[in-house]
Amino acid sequence: MATRSRTTLRSRRTSATEAPVDTVQALDRGLRLLRLLSHQEQGALLTDLATELGLAASTTHRLLATLQQAGFAELEDETGLWRVGVETVPVGSAYLRGRDVVSLARPLMRQLTEASGETSNLAIRREAFAVYLSQVESRAMVRAFSRIGDRVPLTCSGVGLALLSRAEPEQLDQLVAEAGLPVKTGKSIGNRAQLDRALDDARRDGYVIDDEAQVPGMRCVAAPFFDTWGEVAAAISISGPSSRITPERLPELGRLVADTAARITERLGGRSDRT
Repeated sequence: MATRSRTTLRSRRTSATEAPVDTVQALDRGLRLLRLLSHQEQGALLTDLATELGLAASTTHRLLATLQQAGFAELEDETGLWRVGVETVPVGSAYLRGRDVVSLARPLMRQLTEASGETSNLAIRREAFAVYLSQVESRAMVRAFSRIGDRVPLTCSGVGLALLSRAEPEQLDQLVAEAGLPVKTGKSIGNRAQLDRALDDARRDGYVIDDEAQVPGMRCVAAPFFDTWGEVAAAISISGPSSRITPERLPELGRLVADTAARITERLGGRSDRT
């Protein structure tokens, strides 16, 4: 069966008890609630959502009722579980339609999956995370799988390190100071020296290897592609079980991913230099 990354019921942002300055508090709370709901594949109870957001259950219920009326949340009466509603689909689709990079990359991602036999992914950077925008699944019974919209820390994922491969030292300093170095497995990057070595290797080889740093038993090979200014636009990767992505295959797969990224750069009219 497919190996799926799990997201616990934990808000990715700070408590919504008080809205940030210069925002509409009710809207801010509603958006945080919707974001939290989007990561609950099996749904979530009202009380759990309220606890995670730091809100009273009555306040959370009013927010959910408002989202439900607009079609952005749904309640399963039998279980009491809340989920995102059908109206989230056109909103998310509109965002993806506006990302020309996805439509340009998809045909090459399909070729990459066919050539490698593994799942291919496309991700962009959002703050301290890599966010998956597109995926072409492997046909193998055991395969890597991440939901579109899933976020993974930049420093312990292949796509994340690829997105960081052109970052300046001061940008890395800021990232580490603000987000730290999250550890997902015993092979995750645990200090700045390891991070610098990984990015040095990425710049030298043109691709990044994630050797079970995000999920035990899974390897990933990733590479960045570039926009017209020579900046990293996004990253692509292939990922699968370590039993298939063996150390002996890594150089071959690295070249395959890097070549695909270069072709996407060309289609974007981008360039990999900054001069």
